[in-house]
Amino acid sequence: MTKQFHRTAVLAIATASFFSLPAHAALRIVACEPEWAALSQELAGDKADIYSATTAMQDPHHIQARPSLIAAVRNADLLTCTGAELETGWLPVLLRQSGNTKVQPGQPGYFEAASFVTKLEIPTRLDRADGDVHAAGNPHIQTDPHNIAKVADALGQRLAQLDPANAATYKARLQDFQTRWKAAQARWEKEAAPLRGARIVVQHKAYPYLENWLGLNQVATLEPKPGVEPTSSHLSEVLNQLQTQPARFIVRSAYNDNRGAEWLSQHAHIPVVVVPFSVGGSERAKDLFGMFDDTIAQLLKGLQ
Repeated sequence: MTKQFHRTAVLAIATASFFSLPAHAALRIVACEPEWAALSQELAGDKADIYSATTAMQDPHHIQARPSLIAAVRNADLLTCTGAELETGWLPVLLRQSGNTKVQPGQPGYFEAASFVTKLEIPTRLDRADGDVHAAGNPHIQTDPHNIAKVADALGQRLAQLDPANAATYKARLQDFQTRWKAAQARWEKEAAPLRGARIVVQHKAYPYLENWLGLNQVATLEPKPGVEPTSSHLSEVLNQLQTQPARFIVRSAYNDNRGAEWLSQHAHIPVVVVPFSVGGSERAKDLFGMFDDTIAQLLKGLQ
């Protein structure tokens, strides 16, 4: 069974489950990315049926607005997405073709996680020649647990607003999550202390929030421009740069093509660190806690 077939089968099964709910089922939540599906599960439990439009092995910038996704959005009570233009290539199509007025921007059923955090890398100019630049700032907010906590507070309130009959449940689950999350965050920060100041190369500018949180120092990017695959000439430039600005390791996400990172690794003699980036990006990243557990563990391996 190919990976693509497996992903398709998983999404098909999830879609079928989403549509087969009994009439008395509670909230139907469609999450644009797995991290928000996982957060919704933490806060809603059995009070909602949750469908993730994407997997961690897909680039969230480039998704096809498949009929199954349109149908899922058509039946949703709540649509939780990152926003900050991350889904600009496909979400507008889903919203338009679904015809679901409840989940349109500006309605209670539409939730943008990035609206509740301070965004980094807000550009001073907008030019398509600069690559895939987001006017609202870098959208990859899920790599800093501080952001997850802020989004959780906002999402918990939104769930209670949409489903007041279960408001007490959402409040209790939010409090429980935040208690466990605060403890886990303290543990992650203690474990990650050796990473502070480490110089790294990244494949895509997907980690400014992670870098800001852990004190990592990004010195180069494999993509010549955001969203543009690494070219041989740019990789050579990065290799030359590392002669005077050495780095400890290269970071790429699980869904990234590995060829550019492996080439640089072999020529610069530094390891490649693969982080899950989202829930489901590795065997260990089965939920939000596992996502950060594995992220820290993989980064620490890069120092060895």
